[in-house]
Amino acid sequence: MRARSVLPLVMLLNACVPASQHDVATRAIVSESALPPMKSFTRSIPAAPIRSNNDLALDFVELSFQMESGRQLPVLTRFETPITVKVTGNPTSTLGPDLSRLISRLRNEAKIDIRQTNGGQANITIQAVSRAEIHKVLPQAACFVAPNVSSLAEYATARRKPQTNWTLLKRRERLAIFLPNDSSPQEVRDCLHEELAQALGPLNDLYRLPDSVFNDDNVHTVLTGFDMLILRTYYDPTLRSGMTRGEVAAALPEILARTNPAGINRAARYSTRTPKAWSNAVQTALGRAISVSGRTAAAREAIRIAAAMGWDDHRRAFAHYAMGRVMQTSDPETAHRHYIEAERYYSRTPGTALHRAYVATQLSAYAISRGNGAEALRLIAPHIRTAHASENAALLSTLLLLRAEALELENRHAEARSVRLDSIGWARYGFGPDWAVRAKLREIASLNPLKG
Repeated sequence: MRARSVLPLVMLLNACVPASQHDVATRAIVSESALPPMKSFTRSIPAAPIRSNNDLALDFVELSFQMESGRQLPVLTRFETPITVKVTGNPTSTLGPDLSRLISRLRNEAKIDIRQTNGGQANITIQAVSRAEIHKVLPQAACFVAPNVSSLAEYATARRKPQTNWTLLKRRERLAIFLPNDSSPQEVRDCLHEELAQALGPLNDLYRLPDSVFNDDNVHTVLTGFDMLILRTYYDPTLRSGMTRGEVAAALPEILARTNPAGINRAARYSTRTPKAWSNAVQTALGRAISVSGRTAAAREAIRIAAAMGWDDHRRAFAHYAMGRVMQTSDPETAHRHYIEAERYYSRTPGTALHRAYVATQLSAYAISRGNGAEALRLIAPHIRTAHASENAALLSTLLLLRAEALELENRHAEARSVRLDSIGWARYGFGPDWAVRAKLREIASLNPLKG
């Protein structure tokens, strides 16, 4: 079993899903009539991976021969025949188009022989069920993938048996992915990308990867250029199921010379491994299971470990981001200083444009709350294109809503109305039902002192 957690580590402002479900009219809401139609992404713009082949080889081996739990995988496993994918259950209206786009990308970018089918047994079955049904078998999972089953009922029976033990697998022939059908379109799509990538390839996540879905920070939500390169390497004809760690490592230089020629002469960074203590501290700081004082102590420990490791990369930044999240309500000034530190470290690390866009939501929200519309506009401007290129509708709509409030502070009311209207279509994909969209509108409008 490989699961995506219920609570993403990166959240927009106070929450991705607002706590209140009531439709209360505010001046931030465009009208009380039906909201504008949902928008969706139609074109992927994956950035090329920024890696030396030496670094890529190390990343590939660590992703492919270990699970998140730390358990070692004795051999490489993958599908050795053309791959078929089938959808069962009660899928959302957006799942079909999102799956078609993803399969097209996997064929074109990762060069994987994969197609969708409607009849018979498929290699990968995607079953759309309710979150409640998923939580009955895995309470902390938003979605997950399991080997040698085709339904949730079959998994419930086979759970904890050798049949579903990844470490005993010799090759992949039949897997199931379980997705929620009562979450926002973006959450369903994010689960689809992450779990299908795990069904096809690596089962591990590495915090040291800034530009990948194979990372527990959940910043990237659709497969990146790095991820497609990893999957293309995974299905290179030189490799096969049953190969050991040493055999794969020996084959990688020749494979990567073909799949990533730009990385042959690029200098290696040799990023250090991430201590489990740091990962645990970050998870605790951004969780909700303990007191604020406990979360503060955990965030402080994450910062201490990052400094002791000598990091000046996205992991050091993420520790400060976590502290900002913890302190945001009780001490916004201190939180703001940590967000500034996060931006400083992110700016030093290649491949962190999306991370910086998340920090920009916090920094611009602070500026708006202080009545500084011009500063908020300056902070937001570089990141709207990044959010769109990353196909992150929740982030894009949040940035646009913040921009609308900043424009109002600058007395540019007509522009503000136009930007806010544009944001709502993206919010419907990113946050889901109308009550969630309206709650997000209220949340961001409440930052504006003019609406105090």
